[in-house]
Amino acid sequence: MAEAEKIEVRDITRIERIGAHSHIRGLGLDDVLEARAVSQGMVGQKDARRAAGVVTQMVREGKIAGRCILLAGEPSTGKTAIAVGMAQALGTETPFTSMSGSEIYSLEMSKTEALSQALRKSIGVRIKEETEIIEGEVVEIQIERPATGTGQKMGKVTLKTTEMETNYDLGNKIIECFMKEKIHAGDVITIDKASGKVNKLGRSFTRARDYDATGAQARFVQCPEGELQKRKEVVHTVTLHEIDVINSRTHGFLALFSGDTGEIKQEVRDQINNKVLEWREEGKAEINPGVLFIDEVHMLDIECFSFLNRALESDMAPVVVMATNRGITRIRGTNYRSPHGIPIDLLDRMIIIRTVAYSEKEVKEILKIRCEEEDCVMHPDALTILTRIATDTSLRYAIQLITTANLVCRRRKAAEVNTEDVKKVYSLFLDENRSSKILKEYQDDYMFSEITEHDGDESVAGGGAKRRMESSGDAQPMEH
Repeated sequence: MAEAEKIEVRDITRIERIGAHSHIRGLGLDDVLEARAVSQGMVGQKDARRAAGVVTQMVREGKIAGRCILLAGEPSTGKTAIAVGMAQALGTETPFTSMSGSEIYSLEMSKTEALSQALRKSIGVRIKEETEIIEGEVVEIQIERPATGTGQKMGKVTLKTTEMETNYDLGNKIIECFMKEKIHAGDVITIDKASGKVNKLGRSFTRARDYDATGAQARFVQCPEGELQKRKEVVHTVTLHEIDVINSRTHGFLALFSGDTGEIKQEVRDQINNKVLEWREEGKAEINPGVLFIDEVHMLDIECFSFLNRALESDMAPVVVMATNRGITRIRGTNYRSPHGIPIDLLDRMIIIRTVAYSEKEVKEILKIRCEEEDCVMHPDALTILTRIATDTSLRYAIQLITTANLVCRRRKAAEVNTEDVKKVYSLFLDENRSSKILKEYQDDYMFSEITEHDGDESVAGGGAKRRMESSGDAQPMEH
């Protein structure tokens, strides 16, 4: 009995990975699109969040397509966080594709093809179709198996609704579906007449007292009303890219799982566009423009920017949200300088949302949210020191210290992270400023140094090693 008490039961049904933005649940806006101070993991940036909320609302209503939004601001001001908040606010129905500017540089496909696929992934197509289904509560089920164990199985099922009851003969395929779904008397089921697919909706409320105890996953539903056979409208949401891949080759649907899509011909895309527009006119499908988010957009070159100029004018274009932390810098692939490293003609087509630096109070709130997300209990004094570190160095550096401080705390078997833990990890792990300072102090000891000397503009390569050689007399003068 003593051994039984020592058994530790762990719940392994839900394993979550904690990412940089896993604490964000939405944009933190109220019904009139006003930003709350702290909500859904978002802190501060009220103007930027409000602007993103307006864009999100227009995307939901389908009124905006082929538009370009630029999130511009200094590093660590929450640009990617706002994009993640937009994705969460839009939900699963609206396609949201996220990519980095450097992802397009691949040896397998051209840059424009990678951008085309990303744009097509961001456009959803809702295809409507009517199917006939049988929905009812199983009253009785009889399955006759051959005595030899081989051959056709025969079966009968009695289904009922609140108004009628009918017997059905079951074929071999449906019997297998019944056995796979473990259908018993008292279950409420649906049978798709076209495909023969059987779905178990749950147990009927009238059979709730059949068992003394039921599992947590047991679901009880009402007995269906009306007729057994019904016509039901089913909506399938797919992206244009998925349709492209399936139609681009034989067994194209297998490429969706392997990821080996390759380059898709423009003729295939044009035919699919015409077919989708035809479905839309007939009322069979709806086009649902989504969002394509390109982070580090300054990494795109002039060819990609000119391609985007043309692509955004197309009828089949999503809302493109870009993010960059660059100021006036060189456009990649040219010698010209431009704001954010983006050509002026593309900037004219954009609406720009600016993010501003966080205040000390907002930084503290963000760190508190991250501590909750990472299951780290932190003393208020330790949180104050961490906030000070974040304002002096960077928010990202302070966030990374949370996990390391928590590990140091666990090692001494304490329940709460205190100031000593934070100070210890601060001394163990350098931030960018302290690392740069050390490099400047000891640059002579490193292999290659790019710090210019005061008497000239030439950079010193391996300066320390060179001086040591000269002082030891090993360096021989070169003969002419």
